[in-house]
Amino acid sequence: MGHRAWRRSLQLRMVTITLLTSSLLVGAFGYLVVELTTRSLVAAVDRDAEDQVTRGAENARTSLRALGPSNNPLLGSDIRRQVVDPLATSPERGQEVMVALVTPREVVGVVAAPEPDVEVTAVLPDELRDSVGQRGVSRQIITAQLYDEQPPVTYLVYGSPVPTEWPGQEASLYYFFPLTSVADAANNIRTVVLATGATLVLLLAVVTGLVTRLVVHPVRVAARTAQRLAAGLLDQRMAVRGEDDLALLAASFNQMAGNLQRQIVRLEEMSRLQRRFTSDVSHELRTPLTTVRMAADLIFNERESYPPEVARSAELLQHELDRFESLLSDLLEISRFDAGFAALESEPVDLVPVVRQTVERLAAITRRSGSEVRLRVPQQPVIAEVDQRRVDRVLRNLVENAVEHGEGRPVEVRLDADSDAAAITVRDRGVGMRTEECELVFNRFWRADPSRARQSGGTGLGLSISLEDARLHGGWLQAWGAPGAGAQFRLTLPLRAGDELTGSPLPLVPSEHAVAVPSPASGAGDRAGGGQRDAPAGASR
Repeated sequence: MGHRAWRRSLQLRMVTITLLTSSLLVGAFGYLVVELTTRSLVAAVDRDAEDQVTRGAENARTSLRALGPSNNPLLGSDIRRQVVDPLATSPERGQEVMVALVTPREVVGVVAAPEPDVEVTAVLPDELRDSVGQRGVSRQIITAQLYDEQPPVTYLVYGSPVPTEWPGQEASLYYFFPLTSVADAANNIRTVVLATGATLVLLLAVVTGLVTRLVVHPVRVAARTAQRLAAGLLDQRMAVRGEDDLALLAASFNQMAGNLQRQIVRLEEMSRLQRRFTSDVSHELRTPLTTVRMAADLIFNERESYPPEVARSAELLQHELDRFESLLSDLLEISRFDAGFAALESEPVDLVPVVRQTVERLAAITRRSGSEVRLRVPQQPVIAEVDQRRVDRVLRNLVENAVEHGEGRPVEVRLDADSDAAAITVRDRGVGMRTEECELVFNRFWRADPSRARQSGGTGLGLSISLEDARLHGGWLQAWGAPGAGAQFRLTLPLRAGDELTGSPLPLVPSEHAVAVPSPASGAGDRAGGGQRDAPAGASR
């Protein structure tokens, strides 16, 4: 569901992308601000601490010298009061800090109340003590728990050596500056930055959503209007507001819709007039054709009593009248399809005898062409709910077409079925067709011969009518061909009227060409060899 919403909603994508991008930018900027602010605060504490440590070390050295050399001050009991206590206050920050005077023998320290003494040697890092002894004033940040009932605290520890007048009694002075105030300030800054950043990101998302909606809404209206136009509601238009680019889009869309409406209405009227003209002419020609047919039959029956040239003319007249009558019948049938008057009279029919009888009725045509029709049908009946007259017409057109273009080679007619569909294939090995011709072969009056001077063949409407008959059944009529390898037509029909086809029991492409020559159409998959896929497409040679 989320993936579908992401693909279908431009507004959702824009808001999400803006949200993610702004979150990354605001997050990076907030981190930079917090980091720089924290470093600035620590640097300020560091500068004050270094000054205080320098002064404290000088004061401690002075206080120790004032005690006099007669008494070792590092071992005296008054060392806290006379030396360390005056150093325990940080006048710059008004807070008490812990000061420790460390000697090789003992540690003396002062801590803010309530605990006056804390053992600090355990928390002083060895590297800091070594650095103070070797390089003088040094610093290090540590986290230590100096009080049992309080959580660990982060300290900035500064150490400085304190020279004395007694050999072997060198001392070190350490200041423990708590960084609690710095941490609180950094946390406050971080909280403010996070809250401000989150608010800014949400505001950006809201603004982006509103701005995107202003742009997307007219596009959605245009899409819905286009869908209504595609559904046949040609009077649909968009509302034009203002004079901006979106208004220009709406005006241009309305102009396009108006032009399309006028063109469609004009084409529909022309198509209606053309269909009516075809139907009227076909009907009107019936009467004179009947009269001419009666006269031609009389002359044809008496042709043996005429001179040879007159007898030949009578035969030609009879042949052309047959073609003319066939053309009129096809035109009337096409006009019924165009007008939507074609009706299907389905009933359960065994297709095996239908195929046999159709092939037998065409035996005279096949003998004249020199082609042999090889029939392959199942032993068991193939019962399907079809209009037998239309199926017979489709099969007759396919076989005649194959015999005409088969160049005297054998023609194979095959019938097979499965649980859902029945299929009939008609295969010739004549001149064949190119891939693009397979897509045109069901067009009305289309011929592979562009000169159209060939006298053989039918009206050019047989396969077009066959395609309409197949579609009326809810079936497919498809063509395959290859230059020099012949052609194959396949009729696929559902066994039960009204069922939807999902595949065919026979392959469209012959097995010997299934890999070398691809099928010109694609669609639902075959259930039998060939590895091809079906599509309800058709055409005619």
